[in-house]
Amino acid sequence: MHQQAEKWAIFWCDILKSIIFEEIEEEGIHQFLQKTAETEVLFPDGRVAKPSLSTLKRKLGKYRQGGFNAMARKPRSDKGQARQVSDEIIAKAVELKKEQPYRSFKTINRFLQDMYGTTLCRSTMYDHLKNAGATRLKLGITRQKVRKRWTTDNTHAMWVGDFADGPYVMEEQQILPTYLAAFIDAHSRYAVAARYYLRENLDVLIDALIRALSVHGAPLAIYVDNAKIYHSHGLKTACYRMGCRLIFRKAGDPPGGGVIERYFLTCQNQFESEVRAGDILSLEKLNKSFSSWLSVAYHQSIHSEIETTPDDQYQKGLQVIRQTNMQEILSSFHQKETRRVNPDFSDIQLNKRFFKVDPKLRGDKVQVRFDPFSQLNSIEIYTLKGEYLGTGTQHHRQNVVADCVAPVREKPKHSYLDLLAKKHQQQLNENTRGIDYRKASVQKSWPFHEFVKTIAHFLGKKGGLSDFTASELEGLKKLYNQSTQISKHLVKKAFEQAARPQLPYIIFELKTLIKKENP
Repeated sequence: MHQQAEKWAIFWCDILKSIIFEEIEEEGIHQFLQKTAETEVLFPDGRVAKPSLSTLKRKLGKYRQGGFNAMARKPRSDKGQARQVSDEIIAKAVELKKEQPYRSFKTINRFLQDMYGTTLCRSTMYDHLKNAGATRLKLGITRQKVRKRWTTDNTHAMWVGDFADGPYVMEEQQILPTYLAAFIDAHSRYAVAARYYLRENLDVLIDALIRALSVHGAPLAIYVDNAKIYHSHGLKTACYRMGCRLIFRKAGDPPGGGVIERYFLTCQNQFESEVRAGDILSLEKLNKSFSSWLSVAYHQSIHSEIETTPDDQYQKGLQVIRQTNMQEILSSFHQKETRRVNPDFSDIQLNKRFFKVDPKLRGDKVQVRFDPFSQLNSIEIYTLKGEYLGTGTQHHRQNVVADCVAPVREKPKHSYLDLLAKKHQQQLNENTRGIDYRKASVQKSWPFHEFVKTIAHFLGKKGGLSDFTASELEGLKKLYNQSTQISKHLVKKAFEQAARPQLPYIIFELKTLIKKENP
C-alpha cells in the first residue's frame, strides 16, 4: 500500500473506529452511521463535506472483509485536470465565506450560479479559500471537545506514552541532554518500555514502542500526547494493523496525562536525583542503571494509587498476551523515498550509500522503502504506483566491474536478412534484366565456401557454413575479400602460428600473413 492509500485508509478507520473497536452495540451501528453521514468532516484531499451513508457502509464492509489493507482509496480518474476560473469569481467566493464562515461548498456555489452563471469544483474552491485564510480553521471556528476519563480493568488494556527531559550524559567528550521515552501500562503502572535517548523524535518513539511490543505483545489502546510525532501515518498504520486504538490527549491539557506525568515525577525524584548527585555517566551506563532501578525498586515498590506493586498488579490483571506479526508492524514504519536509478552505475544513492539494482531499471524513477532501524544493507524497490520490483544491495562503486559479456542466444528461426535478400533479388530481376553477372565478376581460384569449409575443418567442425554465426561469417568474408592470394596453405600456416585454436586468433594470423605477402 503506497503512502497516499495509507492516508485514506487511516481517514476511514478514524471515522469508523467506534465500530471497529466495538464501542457501539450491533443494533446501534446504523444509527451511528446515519449521524456520521450528517456531520461534515475534513477529507484527506482538503474537502470539507459529509460522507454519504452508502460510502460509510461500503467502507465498514471492506474493513470487516479485508481489515486495514482493504480500506485503500482508489485514485480519481480525473486527478490533475485543471479548470480556469476568473479572479472575480474567486474573490466573491472568499467574500461569501468570510461573511458567514459556516457556509458550505454547496451554499457558496448557489450564490456563484446566481451571480455569474457558473460554479467551482470542490477542490478548487477549497484551495483558494485556504490560500485566502477563509476556511473554518483559519477563521477560528472550532468546537470544544468533551473530556472523558479513561479507566482500565486489565493489564494491556491501555498503554500511556510520553517524553520527559532526562539528565545530561557524556558522549564522545561532549556533554549532551537526554530524553526519557516511556510507555506504562495504565492498569498496573508497569513500565513496558522506558529508555533514555539523545533525541526526541519519531525514530525514538518507534524504537521504544517496538521494544514494548516485542516483549509484552500488543495493547488494546495507546494514549499519547497530541504532539506531531504521534500523528505520523506509520504509528497509525501500525496501531490499526494490530487492532490497537490510538487515543490523543487534548493539546494544552496537562491533567489528561496525569498517569505518565506521575511516573516521570517518580523517576526524577528517586532515580535521576541520584544520577545528578554523582559523576556524569555515559548514555549506555545511564540506561543500564535505569533498567536496574526499574527492576529492583520501581516495579517492586508499593504504588500509592493502586496500593500494590506494579509487578503484582501487572500479573494479576494479565488475561492474555496479544501476539503480533512484528514484520508487518515494522513495515508500517518503513521510510519511503523517491529516487532515480543511475543510468551508468545501475544503483541508487540513499543516506550516502549506494545500492545496486536490476540494470533494467537504469534511468527509471522508483520508490525506495527501507527500515530506518536496520543496518541498511539492503532496500526494497517499488514503482511509483506501489508495485514491487525487487531489492537493492549495498555496494561500492569503485569495486564495480563492467559486465560486457553479451548473453548467449540461439540462432533465430526466421532470418530477416534472408527476407531482405529475397526482396532485393526480386527487384534486381525486374530492373536489371539482360546483365550477365558471370562476365561482370572475376571469380577467385579458391571459392569462399571452400575457404570457410577449410577453417571449419581445422577447428574440428563438420558443418561448414552452418557451423558459423552471421557475425563470424561476415568477418571471414571481409578477410577473404582482402586478398586474391588466400589459399589452403595460408590457412594451415595461420593455424600453426595462432596462439590458440580459436577463430579470432586464426583471423589475426591470416591478416598478418596477407600483409607480409602484399607489402
